[in-house]
Amino acid sequence: MTENKPRLLDQVRQIIQVKHYSLRTEESYINWIKRFIFFHNKKHPIEMGEKEIGEFITHLAKNKKVSASTQNQALCAIVFLYKKILNKELDNTISIYWSKRPKKLPVVFTKNEAIEVLNNLKGTHWLVGMLLYGSGLRLSESLELRVKDIDFGYNQIRVRDSKGEKDRSTMLPQKIVQPLKEHLIKVKAIHEEDLKNGFGTVYLPYAIEKKYPNAKYEWNWQYVFPATKISTDPISGVERRHHLYDTVIQKAVKQAIRDAGITKHASCHTFRHSFATHLLESGYDIRTIQELLGHNNVETTMIYTHVINQGGKGVRSPADF
Repeated sequence: MTENKPRLLDQVRQIIQVKHYSLRTEESYINWIKRFIFFHNKKHPIEMGEKEIGEFITHLAKNKKVSASTQNQALCAIVFLYKKILNKELDNTISIYWSKRPKKLPVVFTKNEAIEVLNNLKGTHWLVGMLLYGSGLRLSESLELRVKDIDFGYNQIRVRDSKGEKDRSTMLPQKIVQPLKEHLIKVKAIHEEDLKNGFGTVYLPYAIEKKYPNAKYEWNWQYVFPATKISTDPISGVERRHHLYDTVIQKAVKQAIRDAGITKHASCHTFRHSFATHLLESGYDIRTIQELLGHNNVETTMIYTHVINQGGKGVRSPADF
């Protein structure tokens, strides 16, 4: 008797979870794969190939008016489906019309604006904000930090499995060293209390959990910014303390921006843009900034050179002569 294979999308979920992609990535991939199938009238992907993929990705640009980066997200999900689930190699002949929407320059705080916003944040929110601006971290990277990723001896932060699944190092701002140490003392007390109450485990990548079964209880693997409550892991069903949710910080930063009277369309990510721009303005070279940000391509980092020149391309107005 042959065992029934899981349904296609269930197979996708299983492989994503084995690879320990984030829940957000899982939801995104499932969404794009569903849309691809429905676009082709529920035809099974095994019966389709490069032609149908190209038609769908082109449709997103021409009819849905999405950006090229959104097209790329959809393409990554579909390629994942074919390579990892269907075991079908795709060649490089996919014909795609890529969106020509112009890239917008990132919104950046002035130095004074960044300080004003940070001054309106308190406690844990301030610490996270300081890592966004002072270390150039993405919000997800700051919230997923483990205790062992903070190196007080070398004043650096190790960012693991960041965008592109690469590790990198960036600086730890001196201004937050002592407040962060004090914060970790409180977090350790919470962890010890959780252990007493029969909890105290933390999510670990599968390979590490299998190799070191007790690591999930250890202090150095705990999140730097744990959630205020214990919750149920949506994948494993295990009750434990997750890291702080991104919406908590997003709401706090939005309110801090309003309180500072800033009318720019700014967000948590504006701190990261400001980190790069202010380093450039201070004379640091583009390659160093690329490494600190974790960009694969220096062209991505080069956009910040346009930001600092956008006021008339660096030309002084005749009204100011």
